[in-house]
Amino acid sequence: MLKHGSFAIAVVQRQVMLVQSVRNHSQRERWVDVYTYTPFGERVFLASDVPQARICATDVLTIFPDDENVHEPTAGMLELPTQAFYEFMELSSRTQKRHEQLFDAWSARSKRRW
Repeated sequence: MLKHGSFAIAVVQRQVMLVQSVRNHSQRERWVDVYTYTPFGERVFLASDVPQARICATDVLTIFPDDENVHEPTAGMLELPTQAFYEFMELSSRTQKRHEQLFDAWSARSKRRW
């Protein structure tokens, strides 16, 4: 599933983040050990407050191909190619819309009870 050093987009602590695999993971593993990066600006990501995490394998939204050129300008900072950044933005907005819809449905349901 994920090779050591592979990059992916995943949901970590209810946020969409860029992650990098800490080690090789097989398809059957339930948990994935990753380094986490949060968006900082246009195509730039910084190491997050919790730089290493163990996430559920189902929280991985997409895996970037190995030939994707992720540039590391300095330690703890990554720069994604344009296409990969647009994919990150798309997945982030979809997840945000899904959370908003769930909240709207929950709030409408709770209003009907009163």
